[in-house]
Amino acid sequence: MKDGELVQVAHLVRDLDAALEKYWRDFGMGPWDLYTYDEKNLQDSIYRGNPSDHTYRIAVCWQNGVQMEVMQPVSGYSIYDEFLEKHGEGLHHIKLFYNDCDKAVREYESKGYAVIQSGRVGDDVFYYLDSEAKVAGAVLELGNAGTIPPPEARYPKQ
Repeated sequence: MKDGELVQVAHLVRDLDAALEKYWRDFGMGPWDLYTYDEKNLQDSIYRGNPSDHTYRIAVCWQNGVQMEVMQPVSGYSIYDEFLEKHGEGLHHIKLFYNDCDKAVREYESKGYAVIQSGRVGDDVFYYLDSEAKVAGAVLELGNAGTIPPPEARYPKQ
């Protein structure tokens, strides 16, 4: 992957299981790898400058070299909850790859894109930027596409 390359498109939903069933049945998207991120595997979680304790479920699959992600917040409070309250379900973020995320974050901050939420799962670091007003309502995520633990399950079961 090259720096700045689009690697992921993510949607927020209130019911992950129902969303996956619809994506699979109506669009043939999948199979999906399922994960739950919480205090056991989400490290260095920061939300608006403070340590964050929240839980969310995700499912991912690949579509033509781009990862599709569907996310459902479960507990705590994060930018996912903020977004659902403000916009409802739908496109939440696009993720851009950067080998050196710290450098990329500094470059984006110099352009006026502050970090609102960040964290790490395994070797995968991520930074969500305050970009909704500047990028047609979407949040920009910067990440290194690092290795993460294996999925908990798969949908549909195979």
